[in-house]
Amino acid sequence: MFISISNIDPRPLYEQIYESIKSKILKGELKPGDALPSIRQLAQDLKISVITIKRAYLELEQEKLIITRPGKGCFVADCDISEIASLSLSEIEQQMREVVRKAKNTGVSRKSVEHIFNKVLEEEY
Repeated sequence: MFISISNIDPRPLYEQIYESIKSKILKGELKPGDALPSIRQLAQDLKISVITIKRAYLELEQEKLIITRPGKGCFVADCDISEIASLSLSEIEQQMREVVRKAKNTGVSRKSVEHIFNKVLEEEY
């Protein structure tokens, strides 16, 4: 499984790993029952600490995206993708509201916010 991490990215490594795996699950690249690499194997592949991978897997497990079977490993859970996607959309909406409030409170014009938003959309999509 390919997971891209960057030392330039301001997010912690565990968060980058968590987001990458979550994205693969939501996009259907990882299906219910698929085995994830062992914590040790992924840490070795990415050349990072086992603790970092444990943290990412714990976050995924808390969101019920993966399950751990003692002695067998971690697997993609049989979860309701539409429910998870809906929760993600709510989270995105909340984050966007915070950005708009911050821009408004600091005097940034609506036109500037729209320009920045469209620029980011072009760069990221």
